[in-house]
Amino acid sequence: MSPPRPRLVLIDGSSYLFRAYHALPPLTNASGEPTGALFGVVNMLRSTLKSKPDYVAFVLDASGPTFRDAMYVEYKANRAPTPDDLRQQIAPMLEIVAALGFPILRVDGVEADDVIGTLARQAELRDIDVLISTSDKDFAQLVSPHITLVNTMTNTAMDSAGVVEKFGVAPERIVDFLALMGDSIDNVPGVQKCGPKTAAKWIAEYGSLSGVIASAESIGGKIGENLRAALAHLPLSRDLVTIKTDVALSAGPTDLALREPDVAALRELYRRYEFNAALKELDRIDSSEPGEALSPAAAAPPAIGEWSGPGEYEQILDQARFDHWLGLIENASLVCIDTETTSIDSMRAEIVGISFAVEPKRAAYVPLAHDYAGVPAQLDRAMVLAALRPWLEDPAKAKLGQHAKYDINVFAGAGITMRGVAHDSMLESYVLNSTASRHDMDTLAKRHLGVETITYEQVAGKGARQIAFSQVDLDTATRYAAEDADITLRLHRVLSAQLEATPGLKAVYAEIEIPLVPVLARMEQAGILVDGAALRLQSHELAKRMHELTIQAHGLAGHAFSLDSPKQLQALLFDELKLRAVLKTPTGQPSTNEEALEAIAHEHELPRVILEYRGLAKLRSTYTEKLAEIVNPKTGRVHTSYHQATAATGRLSSSDPNLQNIPVRTEEGRRIRQAFIAPPGWKVLAADYSQIELRIMAHLSGDTSLLAAFKGNLDVHRATAAEVFGVPLEAVDGNQRRAAKAINFGLMYGMGAFGLARQLDISRGEAQDYIARYFQRYPGVRDYMDRVRGLAHRDGYVETVFGRRLHLDYIHSRNPAQRAGAERAAINAPMQGTAADIIKRAMLAVDAWLLDRQDQARMLLQVHDELVFEIREDSVDSLRDGIRERMSQAAQLAVPLVVDIGVGANWDEAH
Repeated sequence: MSPPRPRLVLIDGSSYLFRAYHALPPLTNASGEPTGALFGVVNMLRSTLKSKPDYVAFVLDASGPTFRDAMYVEYKANRAPTPDDLRQQIAPMLEIVAALGFPILRVDGVEADDVIGTLARQAELRDIDVLISTSDKDFAQLVSPHITLVNTMTNTAMDSAGVVEKFGVAPERIVDFLALMGDSIDNVPGVQKCGPKTAAKWIAEYGSLSGVIASAESIGGKIGENLRAALAHLPLSRDLVTIKTDVALSAGPTDLALREPDVAALRELYRRYEFNAALKELDRIDSSEPGEALSPAAAAPPAIGEWSGPGEYEQILDQARFDHWLGLIENASLVCIDTETTSIDSMRAEIVGISFAVEPKRAAYVPLAHDYAGVPAQLDRAMVLAALRPWLEDPAKAKLGQHAKYDINVFAGAGITMRGVAHDSMLESYVLNSTASRHDMDTLAKRHLGVETITYEQVAGKGARQIAFSQVDLDTATRYAAEDADITLRLHRVLSAQLEATPGLKAVYAEIEIPLVPVLARMEQAGILVDGAALRLQSHELAKRMHELTIQAHGLAGHAFSLDSPKQLQALLFDELKLRAVLKTPTGQPSTNEEALEAIAHEHELPRVILEYRGLAKLRSTYTEKLAEIVNPKTGRVHTSYHQATAATGRLSSSDPNLQNIPVRTEEGRRIRQAFIAPPGWKVLAADYSQIELRIMAHLSGDTSLLAAFKGNLDVHRATAAEVFGVPLEAVDGNQRRAAKAINFGLMYGMGAFGLARQLDISRGEAQDYIARYFQRYPGVRDYMDRVRGLAHRDGYVETVFGRRLHLDYIHSRNPAQRAGAERAAINAPMQGTAADIIKRAMLAVDAWLLDRQDQARMLLQVHDELVFEIREDSVDSLRDGIRERMSQAAQLAVPLVVDIGVGANWDEAH
């Protein structure tokens, strides 16, 4: 007889808590603390302990957004706030879970469901049986011969047969079933009035969601109309309800072994919450053999009251203390200021409170708009802002922030122009090392100060259960907000000292990044008009085209399938059609990403259809559907957010909307740009650097032929073609110019013969010959590449023309692929980074020039190498040359900087 298989229990922590809360009466202890949900959780955990699994984990959602929020901005948007009495039981629940010895898992960017799904599939592959303890129906999609769902509260289990019995579909069709029904709790759109019976019936009849979509035209009645109306969003709904099973985890199933409980901590907790039966059980655990109880005795999360420091954190509720602090900030050489608000969207946020720090561990919080029951009287917000206005608007009063642009925009919403931002700890960290993973305050505090800060989620909760900061009690809010200001000031002292030690980086910080903060704030505040009617029409047309592509893809495949399912695409492309698997996923499966599909698009028509479908789906979900929804109701405009501390090369990125990803070379992308319009009496002006990275390559390499081409104002791609193919300039044909353009840009990005051959659809030998001829004609470029690789290996970083450092984490890696990637980055990063520096310098110069011309022109957008303005029609001629002049003089290179300018009624016309 074979030995029994080991068993892993995965506990859906949120499900445990909510099930207990709704199932049990509202119990309290002698001190009036709510304990009902906590009591239920403890009993369920004790039951799990008695089953003696080999491995176990208590899994919770991490704080912050997940990939689903990026897919669909309305995901879980309708969830009601967590009841106060339930919220109060979360922290003690985590303390008890940790003390009992359960490993607690949270992974950023995904939900607890995805962590559970990944561990379950990993365990299944290792011959480990899995029990998922939950009441969430979404987990039914994971059920298999060795993965079972268990409801500890009702003591019932669900296997594959149970899934079919309960839902009418097999586990492998649960995601289709859920997508059709939608989910009102998570705000997943489905087919209106499609309940479980209809969803199961359709899947039984048509086989899958793809089959239902393909047959939508034949389904009659009102429900058929509802189905056809939902076709465009059903693939998205399916993605939203699909549990990821390939999350990168630091621990696998067999790392979740049991450890001993912290009996002393449990005894104290059980006494406090009056769990008498559990207290009696402790006596038995105390004398038990190791391994009889589950356990990672990991430390419980830090209590909210245990903030780092502690410092002199003061709560300001009366006029006398406020006046005292006004005097302190007036006389301080540098003050850290931070706002607490109603929203992460700075253009919609209202001020709830303001914190200050004047020296390390000396900070204060001024609550202004906390509005929970029993909140103490607070100072009048209008009075406080009026008193602070002279100091806030004085450019001579030096101010410090962590992401200070947010606070500038928040104060602008209150009618105050905040000036004098001298430092920003986020930007200090970014300039020192742009490749560091994160530059948020909590991460920086741990990295540079060795301090665990209070997180926002600890004071306000997370996800749909998160409360507004105005609902946070004043004592907790003061500790949190004052700590933010204090830690930021302490970080500044550490980071500024590091910048002082590197003059080149200090110059980038002081002369580019810090002056850019108010410029970006003004651009964000200005926003841009969008044409909602045009967007709605485009969205309808995109949905229609996507449906046509779906039908075409099904015809090419010979059957229905989901164009949005990587698993189905893998099976179709590589198993059925036997196409080449060019790339692999981290788990070794054939990849269906864009690069992989592009590589085989010449072998079969289907990959090209899928690529077109994906491109349209992305445009629709990101732009045509979303832009009209994010118009600010106060301004009637769309206000993108610019991010300075994201891209390693120094380039700006943007979000809500992301302007960097609107394709400029496709008709659909150009149509989206047409929806960005000027108001009556104004025009859109777009100013774009011409071939700036190639010009920087000419400057850095000093290659005589390349310099001559740019100085002679030649078509550099045509000139390169003449050099590489050995023909007169006027004899270069279109194919030769196209090949030369691919070489010019490809070499800057480290492209080799294989990549060039694929791009030009030529043999690898021909591609290698092109490259060899290129370097023969442009030897300075070859010398530059060799030189910069050597510097990268020597220093571990490369620099832009202006001294920005671009660290190369894998330049000394023993992994050849990682090392080669770092060498490619070393070649390209100085060009991209210098281009980023140049356009930032241009923005500074143009903004300063336009400050007293605000009634004539406003700088609105920065996208790659382009600046977009809104200019009064009668001022276009007088301002066009001034913009070109300042942009072309943003850097002194060995070749001229050329700026192309266009003007039109919308962004596309101006481009």
